[in-house]
Amino acid sequence: MSIKRKTKRVVLERLKSYPAVVLVGPRQSGKTTLACSLNAEYFDLEQETERLRLDVQWPSLEKSRHLIILDEAQSWPDLFPRLRGTIDADRKRFGRFLLLGSVSPSLMKSVSESLAGRLSLVELSPFTLTELSGAPLTELWLRGGFPDGGILLSRHYPQWQKDYINLLTQRDLPNWGLSAKPQVMQRLLKMLAAVHGQLWNASQIGQSLGLSYHTVNNYVHFLEETFLIRKLQPWYANLKKRLVRSPKCYWRDTGILHSLLGVHDHEFLLNQPWVGASWEGFVIEQILNTLSIAGQSVEPWFFRTADGTEIDLMLQYKNKLLAVEVKLTTSPSLQDFDTLNYAADLVGADKRILVSQTTKSVIGKAQVSCSLPELLHKSCRILDV
Repeated sequence: MSIKRKTKRVVLERLKSYPAVVLVGPRQSGKTTLACSLNAEYFDLEQETERLRLDVQWPSLEKSRHLIILDEAQSWPDLFPRLRGTIDADRKRFGRFLLLGSVSPSLMKSVSESLAGRLSLVELSPFTLTELSGAPLTELWLRGGFPDGGILLSRHYPQWQKDYINLLTQRDLPNWGLSAKPQVMQRLLKMLAAVHGQLWNASQIGQSLGLSYHTVNNYVHFLEETFLIRKLQPWYANLKKRLVRSPKCYWRDTGILHSLLGVHDHEFLLNQPWVGASWEGFVIEQILNTLSIAGQSVEPWFFRTADGTEIDLMLQYKNKLLAVEVKLTTSPSLQDFDTLNYAADLVGADKRILVSQTTKSVIGKAQVSCSLPELLHKSCRILDV
């Protein structure tokens, strides 16, 4: 089953304006499939034979007018100085190279040192709801958006996610430079699943693992770079109330989250005490990924005071401040909106959006109550103030 990725349009637009584009994202998110849909010369740099082929053909490739795709570019650091020299020899030629990488620190280091100012960075997330026409929202929430993770073939979930985590901890993370033992990382990943959507406390995690909070923070930072984890930073304001200053930690794909927590079906998920946090993280990630696909760069935060007043997601969008509250209910109440408005008034939000599983959306100029599909498909209309 072939599904057109909306990020492809962004990649093609960037190739018109830059000599090189780097397409980054987690392992198995579909980067290679997207790249191979372009008319291009392809090299898989994880293969020694492919490196040799690229080395031998490089003089002719420098003159080629075809796009050159370099997959898993971080696995061959010697490539980057060569790319820089080739690009600098003719800086006005755009659309020459498309680099693919799993956002390992080694790739980002090579890019920043060798190719700064010569390329554009594009992120490819797993599937979003807007890319899966007709797919049930509950299935995407349960199994996550990885193409092979069960959203297209349900029988793959949750075994695919378990194999993904095993391969990541035993091969990929060590190859990318993370020194943690696979057993330690697997324990850490399960603990991160248990604290999904909660305020980050590295000391507490470290005590359970016998590690310092510095080490735990370093490991989690590494996981952020591989697009597994998102730390949502707190929004600061000069208010009279004391504000929470710790970030919140979310798994970016709920399929992996649910696999780590032993969830096999939707009914089991709904009976878990943490189901609200799972839904909250899913909604936040869908919103941010959909905006990214549309080429809208936003800075996300959350807001919480010491006495518990909070906003799940805040966005600076087109110079306006948006407050988004997420509720796992089909019937949001007036009290839910009163609570949101109280918190939004504290921060001076220009627009307040209550996202739930309602079937009756109400869209006003400053206040919106809607479902997630409604928000994603009408994001330009709903988010504009």
